[in-house]
Amino acid sequence: MRYYLILLTLWAFFALNAFSQSPEDRGLTISGTIQDAELKEPMMQATVQLFRQRDSTFVGGTVSDIRGHFSIQAPTNGIYRLKISSIGYQSIQREVTLRRNQSIELGDLLLSSDAVLLKEAVVTGRAAQVVVRKDTLVYNPDAYRTPEGSPIEELIKRMPGAEVDEDGNITVNGKKIEKILVDGKEFMLGDVETALKNLPVSIIQSVKFYDQQSDQARITGIEDGNKEAVLDFTIKKGMNRGYMTNLDLAGGTHHRYASRGMGSSFTDKTRIMVMGNFNNKEENAGWWNRRGLNARKTLGANFNYDDGEKLKMDGSVRWNHRDGDNMNENASENFYSDSYRTFSNSYSKQLSRSDNWSGNFRVEWKPDSLTNLLMRANGSMGTSDGTSTSSNATFSDDPYLYANDPLDDIHDPTSPLYPYLVNHNHGASLSYGENKNAWAMLQFYRRLNPRGRNITLRVEGSIGDNENRNASNNEVFLHRVKNQAGQDSTYFTARYNTTPSDNKGYVLSALYSEPLWEGAHLQANYELRYSQNKSDRQTYDFSRLTQNPFTGIVPEYRDWNPWIGSFDQEMMDAQLDKNLSRYSEYKNYTHNIRLTLRHWQKEYDYNIGFLIQPQHSNFVQDYRGIYVDTIRNVINFTPTLDFHYNFSDQESIRLTYRGDTRQPDITQLLDITDDSNPLYITQGNPGLKPQFTNSLNAYYSNYIQKYKRSFVLFGNYRHIRNSISNLVRYNAETGGSTSRPENINGNWNADGGFNFSTAIDSAAHWNMGSDTRLRYNNYVSYVAQNQADAAKNTTKTTNVNQRLNVSFRNDWLEVTLDGNVNYQHSRNELQPSANLDTWRFSYGGQMMVRLPSGFEISTNLHENSRRGFNDPSSNTNELIWNGQVSKSFLKTKTLVVALNFYDLLGQQSNYERWVNANGRSDTRYNSINSYAMLHVRYRLNMFGGKVDTEGRYDKKWGNNDRRGR
Repeated sequence: MRYYLILLTLWAFFALNAFSQSPEDRGLTISGTIQDAELKEPMMQATVQLFRQRDSTFVGGTVSDIRGHFSIQAPTNGIYRLKISSIGYQSIQREVTLRRNQSIELGDLLLSSDAVLLKEAVVTGRAAQVVVRKDTLVYNPDAYRTPEGSPIEELIKRMPGAEVDEDGNITVNGKKIEKILVDGKEFMLGDVETALKNLPVSIIQSVKFYDQQSDQARITGIEDGNKEAVLDFTIKKGMNRGYMTNLDLAGGTHHRYASRGMGSSFTDKTRIMVMGNFNNKEENAGWWNRRGLNARKTLGANFNYDDGEKLKMDGSVRWNHRDGDNMNENASENFYSDSYRTFSNSYSKQLSRSDNWSGNFRVEWKPDSLTNLLMRANGSMGTSDGTSTSSNATFSDDPYLYANDPLDDIHDPTSPLYPYLVNHNHGASLSYGENKNAWAMLQFYRRLNPRGRNITLRVEGSIGDNENRNASNNEVFLHRVKNQAGQDSTYFTARYNTTPSDNKGYVLSALYSEPLWEGAHLQANYELRYSQNKSDRQTYDFSRLTQNPFTGIVPEYRDWNPWIGSFDQEMMDAQLDKNLSRYSEYKNYTHNIRLTLRHWQKEYDYNIGFLIQPQHSNFVQDYRGIYVDTIRNVINFTPTLDFHYNFSDQESIRLTYRGDTRQPDITQLLDITDDSNPLYITQGNPGLKPQFTNSLNAYYSNYIQKYKRSFVLFGNYRHIRNSISNLVRYNAETGGSTSRPENINGNWNADGGFNFSTAIDSAAHWNMGSDTRLRYNNYVSYVAQNQADAAKNTTKTTNVNQRLNVSFRNDWLEVTLDGNVNYQHSRNELQPSANLDTWRFSYGGQMMVRLPSGFEISTNLHENSRRGFNDPSSNTNELIWNGQVSKSFLKTKTLVVALNFYDLLGQQSNYERWVNANGRSDTRYNSINSYAMLHVRYRLNMFGGKVDTEGRYDKKWGNNDRRGR
């Protein structure tokens, strides 16, 4: 309760201070924010001049700050003329009338590029692939031509420094993309995957990559260091007013299908977009990483409203459905000492499906020029189902020395592999879950004077409710532990779990900013975070029965009858195992006390801050017959430094440092042994120390307009002191392990990259791009066999990846030659025989030809090779050939029929590897890679009441693109 009183007192103090400002202090002020009309980005150092309207007498002037904001004081009431100008931009003027004690907030003021200055760039040659503008990379979509009808995902894959993984996650120059924006407005409010698969490339003018400010920093105008990497897609000029419809229907061989549709309505103030996507083709996976067979269905709607003055609203709703049919084969090696290691092979099949409904809402209101109210809310509800069957075995020597398929020989005593078999097991499971979650945030901001003194108050609340059910069966065979009859020992576990859980929490925050001198602010922030998580798992253990009731069951979605249908309530109660059931409740109070100095000038800005984080935790657990009710009080420290220097509008460098203390999980500190799974026993360690992580990041970018040449160089370093690692002791007889968390030193990693793109000739018909990535990991862990002393094991892994492409393009032809090589060098200190050197190569080219009568042909051919993998069957050469032939119809060319071919030669496979200090793992997945699809696409675009049938001259990029029509 005392925390609430403290916070309420602070709120009352700030509020009184805010509204006690005299009218003279607040009046006769003109303020606003200057932005680049094209990029929708703040403009720093723009000139602001104030003149009397009646005689054009100069009254005063100022320049905009780093956030584009300006504030200028008028001497008396009257009518004034405000002039805003900047080199390379057209000046704008506004007439302003000020009455007694009145302050006027002009909102966003947009400066357009001077067409005279741009004229030369418009008429000469082609645009660069990427342009650097301060902290923003601007990509030209026309420089990365994609097949007709492609979604923006295909465009992103071609952009230098950008990667899309199999889960739809995007990284650009090492930064994970957290949001997708459209014309600077939030799109589907954080749902990156929906945007990837539904926005068509044909409507995109440019793609901007930058770090977006947090809501707090954007509103207060003072950086808080909490930025998110975003991709901002600009709609082509003329297409942001009117109606657009894009439909794409496709069917193919092997029962493949893909249907996608989008409709939008744009006005000056509102934007509505609806979309749907139904497909069972893998759209994200790279050539070596396709995980299973997956079908996805998505429906969504997005809404934006901006009246240009006081009110902004964004909202979205979406439904996602997924079906998965995944099979994988795994071969792994685990290190336990300098002389002992084990090998395991497994096969599993998982079926899964999920349904999820979610909605997001955001509203921002400016009742006057000094106040801002922001509210965000989201909610979701969903269900998930899963079934799995698996087999795995553990060996004391490399099984591939004795068998081509180790799992086929585990039941054959005459096999040469059998003497090395330690254990094997077969398992099956069925699961079902429901979830409901909601979150809301309200933020109040008040500017107290023109110099930047302000307060921000924020409150958040969240609640969640989950219900999960799971039934599992495992039959285990121990080949080195004999029973009384001298035969291999066997046992089974047959269990059914119900796990209701809920969570709730709130955040109360107060922030005060005080201007110190020109361009400098001191910011003080107090934040109270509370969270509560409660779980009550009930475990019914049928393993105590003489016969396994789950033997031979093939799991089916939500079909619980084969598992527990034959047990009445009395029999179920008899199988309830209080020892395996687990109740837990975790309450956490965190106080964030942050002090930050922020200073910015035209050429540079920096932030220096320090966070003190007192934390009070209460953990209650009833498990394995042990009741725990413990309290922990700790203090974490986090220093931060962020320095940014602009050499010019095209060249800049940013350096950041962050130190972070992380306490052990409270469950890791409990001195409890959990042997509910005899093959995987875990223990706690009350002597664990907190770990401290040092992170250093550097980012440099430059663009040379004359040569259309861009550079991006970045690096990251991370060192962990007192890293928490598991000490694993291996039992040679059972093949099981006992794991206990321990502190260890020596873990660190570093990575970096260099992206380079340039035009080779003056007309930019020939272009070259290079993307280099380096990563080094120093993994340290403990390993031990049985009760032997633990040894420290170090695995040093170096990963080098190089991509290079050279392209030629004109109005009807584009040809690209490209190559990609990935080399992984791994050295293990205790197990030199486990040292690895693996290579992955991809080299080939792609071509796109536009022919008369609306025909277009595109194709790509790549040789993909692997070398150095333990399984000889994985060291392959795969020639992958894809192609598309399309034909446009109708006078408007808005109807397109396309035939796509994937992996025409049928050689693509799926394989991935990971390596750390405890071992390595190689996995192969199922997939359908070779198939054909027939697409029918239709576009109807109406702008200003007219159907768009002509290509438009694109002033921004300097080319005539008729591709999207």
